[in-house]
Amino acid sequence: MRDDMSARERRAEEVALFRFGLISDLLRPDDGDASLKLYERLRDKARRSYCIPGTRRTHVAVETMRDWMQLYQKGGFDALKPKPRKDIGSARGIPQAVIDQIIEEKDTHPAYSVSMVIDEVQKKSELARATKLPLSTVHRVLSRAGAMCKKPECPTTKDRRHFAFEKAGEMWMSDVMHGPAVVVSGRRKQKAYLIGLLDDATRVVPYAAFALSESTSAYLPILRQAVMRRGIPMRLYVDNGAAFRSHHLALVCARLGITLIHARPYQPAGKGKQERFFRTVRMRFLPTLGPADLASLDALNRRFWAWVEGEYHRAPHRGLDGVTPLDAWAMRSGDVREPGSGLDLVEMCLLEVKRKVHKDRTLSLDGVVYEVSAELVGEMVTVRFDPAKKGAPVDIWLAGKKVQSARVVDAYANCFVKRNHDTQTLDSASRPPAPAPGLRLRDLDKDDEDER
Repeated sequence: MRDDMSARERRAEEVALFRFGLISDLLRPDDGDASLKLYERLRDKARRSYCIPGTRRTHVAVETMRDWMQLYQKGGFDALKPKPRKDIGSARGIPQAVIDQIIEEKDTHPAYSVSMVIDEVQKKSELARATKLPLSTVHRVLSRAGAMCKKPECPTTKDRRHFAFEKAGEMWMSDVMHGPAVVVSGRRKQKAYLIGLLDDATRVVPYAAFALSESTSAYLPILRQAVMRRGIPMRLYVDNGAAFRSHHLALVCARLGITLIHARPYQPAGKGKQERFFRTVRMRFLPTLGPADLASLDALNRRFWAWVEGEYHRAPHRGLDGVTPLDAWAMRSGDVREPGSGLDLVEMCLLEVKRKVHKDRTLSLDGVVYEVSAELVGEMVTVRFDPAKKGAPVDIWLAGKKVQSARVVDAYANCFVKRNHDTQTLDSASRPPAPAPGLRLRDLDKDDEDER
């Protein structure tokens, strides 16, 4: 029962944090017609979608937010916590006599399922037959009574232990969170994904950013920025998503001397610190976004990084005994590996694909046509490129060596470029001599026939 109470308290705190994050900027109205401006801002917030703790609903009504504001003004943060039911811990629709029979039946037959317990109780008791016994309610009754615990002779084989590294850079965690929709190309909306990294020892975010996909091409630039800002970690702990299972990520980590560790499938508890950071983002950052912040991906990332550096990194962290992440980094970052001057991170994080050069000296990459030299026609080459810079020059490799840089083809300029052929071109130096005056071309042809 004590564990249930602590879980309810944590859930109530999460709900209160969400409510406060939603109304915090409304508690001090601007000058002028404050009531009108407040109502407009409330209506604007009511039109948005939110990830609300403890429910599947995604919208909050205007009057609900006004009630939250009044509660906060009267009782502070604690007043925003949901009020517990007075009958909590009991099944309201089931008489106590039937509850006792259910628990006794389960204790007598531990192997019985919940449905079997209900059937046996209803066979033996007329009161139980007259009472509605939903499976979920009976299961909750048995769980609170401790009757659904595993038998002692069948202990769990999973060894879960709390861990924490002492020094910064010993291990980074990384994951992806589904984010809000942003305006793309000035007209349509597209969902954004928050790709984040977290230092285990200090809770510092080496780097994180929203992207339009959760692919390897979106992940590598963020990893590169993290290494440039906070050094090279010893370990990188990730899940089993496609981006984290890619060969290229494993290759980049190997080149940097990073041990890539994948979590066991369906075991999210190992990345609890990363999940806790994402929960903070959902409760403290997402509710504060306005239309201007979602006008583009760049605007969203500028707003997010300002929040990380200005609020998250400077706030006391409960997991660090009240120390801020930045202070923890200053105390524990003495042994962080810095990238050397000879390390080209941009070159290392380039993606590689195979392409065959067409007869017109071109190859296609993500819908963009590039032009290469004529010597590569028909060859299978390796193209190395930065996915974040579409249309930029790409590197062409053949037989393990870089042979050239290719640029986007200019079809109009090629109209005026002199072609090179195996035979001589018909320029002024290689044209056949003009016939002598008075001699017709067909006469020359006739002489040729006579010679033949």
